[in-house]
Amino acid sequence: MDRVRTADRLARAVLTGCAVLVALLIAAILLFVGSEGLRLFADVSPLEFFLSPVWNPPLGRFGALPFMAGSLAVTGIALLISAPLGLAGAIFMSKVAPGWMRHVLRQASNLFVGIPSVVYGYVGMTLLVPWVRNHLGGQGFGVLVAGIVLAVMVLPTIIGMSEDALQAVDAAIEEGSLGLGATRWQTIWNVTLPAARPRILAAIILAFARAFGETTAVQMVIGNSPVLVRSLTKGTATLTSQIIMEMGQTPPGSPWNRALFMMAFGLLVVSLLMILLVRWVSNRGVAR
Repeated sequence: MDRVRTADRLARAVLTGCAVLVALLIAAILLFVGSEGLRLFADVSPLEFFLSPVWNPPLGRFGALPFMAGSLAVTGIALLISAPLGLAGAIFMSKVAPGWMRHVLRQASNLFVGIPSVVYGYVGMTLLVPWVRNHLGGQGFGVLVAGIVLAVMVLPTIIGMSEDALQAVDAAIEEGSLGLGATRWQTIWNVTLPAARPRILAAIILAFARAFGETTAVQMVIGNSPVLVRSLTKGTATLTSQIIMEMGQTPPGSPWNRALFMMAFGLLVVSLLMILLVRWVSNRGVAR
């Protein structure tokens, strides 16, 4: 009995230590990136950084508005495409498809998660960019192609979590609806989806966080021009693509370097806010 208690205490201590270590690492990353980024405002006005559309580091202009707008535009397009498709796929897999087909589709969906993002970017660059150039005009690179690529990348997240949410709905509720004379589709729309709404929203929020922080695939197809978004088929840049392009070129401690750190700190803050939002939405669903 004493050995069991000793093993339990040791396991608890190890798990607690791991949790504390992870928390300390996250805090250290936030502190380092945030301290480097906030030093920018000793040389550049916060209003200029957040609101100016001009990014020209050699001339001392560090307006990050084009990159923030590009990130939001690409993520918005990705969610507009992936959210309805992912929800429709989850409904089909959980409520319509037979068991064998559900298993095959779930495995296929999981397979997409393991594909490297550079592969998505390469496919978008070789297939989507020429198609957009030939049919919609422009150079082909832009937020439209980047949004489509990101939509495919986040589809497994929305499908998987939404399917789990739909499967978790109490069968007695659905049977009661059917017993009152509702059709299967009326039951899905009016009973199942409202019951699973919090977890579905959590899936969409996590997909937003994934799309907002994606780097390689976006950098390959967006055009990487530090200008505001004016057209779906013209090049722009995102926070992540600009950081990956310029971080190796900046002198340490320079305003240029600190501007990139500030952009990275903004990405970290957005990711943390998305995680907190997911927890809040999920807790509201449990409370109900």
